[in-house]
Amino acid sequence: MNDTDTDTEIEGRCEPRFAAVREVLAGLLGTDDVGASVAVFLDGEPVVDIWGGYADAERRTAWERDTLTCVNSTSKNMTALCALILADRGELDLAAPVAAYWPEFAAAGKENVLVRHVLSHTAGLPDLAGPTTVEELYDWESVTSGLAAQTTEWEAGTAAGYHALTFGFLVGEIVRRVTGRSLGEFFADEVAGPLGADFHFGLGAEHDRRVAPLVPPPSLTDAYTSRAPLGPDGVRRESPGAAIRVRDINSAAWRQAQIPAVNGFGNARSVALVQSVLANRGSAGGVRLLSPRGCEPAWEDVFHGEDRVLRTPVSWTMGFGRFGTAFGWGGWGGSLVASDPGSRMTVAYVMNRMLDRDTQEDNRGLEIIMAAYGGLQ
Repeated sequence: MNDTDTDTEIEGRCEPRFAAVREVLAGLLGTDDVGASVAVFLDGEPVVDIWGGYADAERRTAWERDTLTCVNSTSKNMTALCALILADRGELDLAAPVAAYWPEFAAAGKENVLVRHVLSHTAGLPDLAGPTTVEELYDWESVTSGLAAQTTEWEAGTAAGYHALTFGFLVGEIVRRVTGRSLGEFFADEVAGPLGADFHFGLGAEHDRRVAPLVPPPSLTDAYTSRAPLGPDGVRRESPGAAIRVRDINSAAWRQAQIPAVNGFGNARSVALVQSVLANRGSAGGVRLLSPRGCEPAWEDVFHGEDRVLRTPVSWTMGFGRFGTAFGWGGWGGSLVASDPGSRMTVAYVMNRMLDRDTQEDNRGLEIIMAAYGGLQ
């Protein structure tokens, strides 16, 4: 079914009560967005699954039903789910020291860093001390060995600081030590496969034709670089290590690597499908991945206060940010997923045109979420 609002053609399916979601997407495609997809799941089932616009900056190739793009830090939601599944199965103790699974990690005084600290950005390892180039991030063994040798920036559990890149390597290595599989393999076998979710860590070359490259913000080039946001005082926390540019994310090497904090590839449908498992007490589409109780760490606060990296108050749960009754996280440039366990709703927005929050407010994902809540009334 094709739905058309204004001059922007929106494809896909949208239940009538969520028509405002479709209207918001049409408006965004008429202004800031080049191509995008939106999905809303309720009780683990899709009620909105729509897309529109173009997969390329030149607006020559249509954004299709199966178009994929890099969702940057929205990937963290997927990585965290893997840890919660293992915890629910009794294979991973969230209160145990990381070194119980990864003995080398106890080096440099880290024997008291717990799994829950890693998941809640309170482990004191917000930066990678070793890699100085993006290419070095592709060497899993080297990066994780370096992390194991690092000292913490603060005593674990006493403060929070967004673990932008380290989150994926830390959680991913814990998953690898517990299961013998990489994070990408575990996710494919235990999450994406059973659900039929088109989301990937380590994207095979056969999918290249489906990928929509990220489009840098207006007036910027593909040298646009990821960095910590400006604080309220106009100063940002400068992190050492590799500077990731849009052109890096759009490379074949990035697609094929596993950097689980930031390089998952999917679309709104696959993001919302996977995360709806947590909003719907452990199952989606008739497939159960974990128990109702196993979902609870996703929305229970571990830390609330000023985040040292983001320079703003944040509530961190086991792997997610919490915002009122909802939890989730977004990615550099604008992608976003939010789940509300009270209403059993998950909303996802995935786009290719990035916005620079230093110079322009980005409320696109929030507008989609608010429109979805309107459909619940």
